[in-house]
Order: sequence, then C-alpha cells, then structure tokens
Amino acid sequence: MRYSNYFIPTHREIPADAEVISHQLMLRAGLIRKLTSGIYTYLPAGLRSIKKVEQIIREEMNRAGAIEVLMPAVQPAELWQESGRWDYYGRELLRFRDRHNRDACFGPTHEEVITDLVRDEVQSYKQLPLNFYQIQTKFRDEIRPRFGIMRGREFIMKDAYSFDANEEGAGKSYDRMYEAYTRIFERCGLRFKAVEADTGPIGGNYSHEFMVLAESGEDLIASCLQCRYAANLEKAEIRPLKGGGPSKEETLQEMQEVHTPDIKTIDDLAAFLSVSPGELLKTLIYRVDDGEIVAALVRGDHELNEAKFRNLLGAETLEMADPETVHQTTGAPTGFAGPVGLKVRMVADQAVKKMKNFVAGANREDFHLRNVNLGRDFQVEQFGDIRTITPQDTCPRCGGGIEFKRGIEVGHIFKLGTKYSRAMNAVYLDEQGRKEFMVMGCYGIGVGRTVAAAIEQNHDEEGIIFPIQIAPFEVIILPLQMHESTVIDTAERIYRLLRDNDRDVLLDDRNERAGVKFMDADLLGIPLRVTVGTRGVKNGEVEVKIRAEKDPHSIPIQDAPDFIMKQVRLLYDSTQ
Repeated sequence: MRYSNYFIPTHREIPADAEVISHQLMLRAGLIRKLTSGIYTYLPAGLRSIKKVEQIIREEMNRAGAIEVLMPAVQPAELWQESGRWDYYGRELLRFRDRHNRDACFGPTHEEVITDLVRDEVQSYKQLPLNFYQIQTKFRDEIRPRFGIMRGREFIMKDAYSFDANEEGAGKSYDRMYEAYTRIFERCGLRFKAVEADTGPIGGNYSHEFMVLAESGEDLIASCLQCRYAANLEKAEIRPLKGGGPSKEETLQEMQEVHTPDIKTIDDLAAFLSVSPGELLKTLIYRVDDGEIVAALVRGDHELNEAKFRNLLGAETLEMADPETVHQTTGAPTGFAGPVGLKVRMVADQAVKKMKNFVAGANREDFHLRNVNLGRDFQVEQFGDIRTITPQDTCPRCGGGIEFKRGIEVGHIFKLGTKYSRAMNAVYLDEQGRKEFMVMGCYGIGVGRTVAAAIEQNHDEEGIIFPIQIAPFEVIILPLQMHESTVIDTAERIYRLLRDNDRDVLLDDRNERAGVKFMDADLLGIPLRVTVGTRGVKNGEVEVKIRAEKDPHSIPIQDAPDFIMKQVRLLYDSTQ
C-alpha cells in the first residue's frame, strides 16, 4: 500500500474530549472519527486492525468447532417478551416501532434470536452439540458513553452460543471456549487474565471475564499471590472468618441512645464516638423486584457488594431506596437507619456474626445506638457473603494474600444453563424419546475494544506500539529524500520484495519532511520501520527499527529484505 494513495488523517494535537490514551491515539493516528456520542466511523487503518482481530477470532472459533452465522440486528419484541428480558434489560435496550406499529429493538446481544432459530431446527439429541457464532454490530444505549470505542453505544462484537444435551456437555463446550479465548488474546499479543465474574443481565450461573491488564482499566481484579484464583470485584469471594472478632466472654453492654448531630460519614461517626469503623454497622435500605423493601447489614469498614446481594436474594432487579422510601421505612432520613425495631426483611454479611457491642443507627434523625447486639436486640433472617473484598482479606481458595490489578474487559463467557431454553421452550428428544431442555452457553468478545485495549497496554510518548498480529501494517518504509532516485529505487525494491513475500507493508511515498514521516510512523505504531536515506544508500545500508525498541539496526541493502522477514517472524513468534 502506498501512503499517497491511502487515507490516514493524523493529528498532532491531543483531542480535548478524549479521556484515555487509546481514545486519544486512535483519533490522532487517524484510526477512528466520532460521528455522535458513542458512535464512531472506523477509518481505513483502524478497520485493518479490526479485521485482523476478526480473522484471529474466526480462526480460533472455527478451530474450536463453532460455526459462523449472521443474525439480524433488528429483533422483534415478542422474542424478548418471551424470554422475560423486554422489561428487565433496562434503558440500554434501544426500543422502537416500525411503520406497522410493531415493537422491536436493535440487538445488544442475540440469545433470543439464536434460541428461536435452534428450537425450530433441532429436534434430536443426535443434532447436538452445536455452537454458532457471528461477528456483527451491536447497540447498547449507554447512559454515559466514554473512552472512545472502549465504551461506545454502537460496537462490533463476536458473540457465540452453544447448545448441549446436558450439563456435562455444556461444561465441555464452556471449556473449549475458555481455551479458544485464551488462544485469541495470546495471538493478539495481549497480557491478560481470566477472572471469575458475575453474570449480570445475561443470566446463568457461572462466567469468566477476560481482562487485559492496564493501569487505565475501569475494573479492579482481585488476584491471589499464591494460587491461580482471580475474580472481579463483583464476584470475588470472601474467605469465611475463623476466630477474630470479640471473644465469647465479652459482656453484652446495655444499649444506649447517643445524640450524634452533624454526622455525615462513617469516618465522622467513628471519630465522634472514638471507635473504629469496624465497630459500626451500616444499614442500607433497598427495593427489590416487585417492590419488597430489604435491609442489607454490613460492617462499617466494609462496602456492600450489590451484585452479591442481588444474587443472594435471587432478585432480578435491585436498587437503593430513595430518601422518601428510607424515611417511610425507618422513620428517619438517610444515614440514620439501624436494625433495632426495623420491620423489614434483614440480610447481613457473614462478618456481622462476629460483632458485639457495636454502634448502629437509631432510626431517628441525629441519633445512634451504642452497644447493639445481634440476637438480643434484633434478628437477622439470612446471612451471606454480600460485601466487597479488600486487600486485608485472604484468598478464598488457598488463604494466600490478595493483590489488586486494573483491567479492561475484552471478553466474557457464560454458562447459561436452561435460562433461555426453558423460557422459550427450546427442547430436544433424548435417546428415550423424552423432551429435555437444551443447556446453553454464550461467549462474547468486543472486537473494537480489543484493539483499544491493546493500545492502552502498548504505547509510549510518541504513539501506539501495536502487537504485529493486529497492526494495520507490519512494516512501513520511509524514503526520506523523495527527489533522490537512488533513495526511491532502493525503497521501491524493498517494498516489492516484501509484497512478493506476502508481507503487509506501507510505503510512505509522500513528499513530506523526514520529521513528519517519523512522527506519523511512530504515531501509527507499525511494528517495523525501514528508513532509506541518501547517506545510508551511499554506504550501502538502510536502517531497520523495531517500534518497541530504542535503537535501530544498520543493515546492508542486499540483506535488508531477509533481515526484515526474519524480524517479522520473530515478532509473530513472540505473540504465539
């Protein structure tokens, strides 16, 4: 490809509205352009990277036995109503009506569509297992799109769906996808970690997120320092407490009401009463599903984990109660709720069992209670792990230390079970002729997000440093003096030889200053740069520089094509 015949509109300035480095660099390098909030055009160089990620995905999905299909982007409301997600999914689902006044949506995911297809076409266990995938545009009406294509409203996604006859088969399908995802992200040259995750609105009972490790990541990952356990904060389990807490001999003190004016935070209350935050109890009021009010109890130095709380309750929806509901429930403004005398269902974190003589809200404005005790002063209907893990906790598997890392989610795989097949009556006949529900899994990869995450992980002050597998081009050739025939001839000869060997090469044949060409090459992040200049040609040499390395190599012109080919192979080998 010749630069003069291509379209790469680079910019020197950092865009004012670009918050993260991948967004900044993709705009500056001419990979994307914003159309409107959360919606982008992929420019030619950016699309080349997208297509390379797609090709890696296709190869590994095919290798794992999945079959490619392409489903409609527009989906009828009836399917979503059948699965129960039409109202549950929320405002991210872009709903509309066509000219015949029929409700529809622009698909954010395709569980309903693929289940509808399979239930009509598959009747026997002999036709299972099946795994279908597609690479297609999705739309989710994010309330606050940000970070460029990292969290846009319209995006390219690979989604796959497996159908098995039983849980054992579904587990094997899940494991094959786990292995395929591992190969995909390894081939993309990414440093990543697979972590246990909450299933969220997709549903199911088991899932893993594939996280690219980067300091700019939105998500925190809890990872064991000794074993392979890792999970995102929504999912990370708390190791049950052994010992610790107040001793059994500690005397239960008389409960006392204390005036606590102008108290706004847990730290304020702890300081006012000269106690530690761990001696306080937080009572949080929530509304679940059909409007039931439930109180969540957690220690003052812990944070409620809403995903765990929702899962423990078996609820589909969970939202913190508004101030009016809090006042109606407790008789006090937000911030003064407590368990004593509270007439609602109460669910407590397991750490609350260890607390004695603690402080809690008095359900009265500007008042708290000292020396509150579980069992004597109030009862809890259910205990469970409903808090967020902290650095002070230990690994739930081996007891080792926990560290936190930041990550960017690029893939998510789910064991769905029979959630959709049962709701939509997707059945097959087993060997005895009995009807059974198919057991499903689903598996997603954000294609554009993978490219953006690679940039977040691989860049410097000059620009992008693309892994070679997903770079727009493998090699860029820079002839510096376009008026010198020897320079042009040398550059053209190397260009033709590389193209003849099926290398993906860009020849910068623009009549631009050397500084401009160098800056654009670094900004684009092309892994290998070949510089052809008058002085080098006179000495019979060209300069070859690997983008990720500091120093260039001076190579005899006649050896340059073989040297470049070798370096390309070495770069590919490093990502396998």
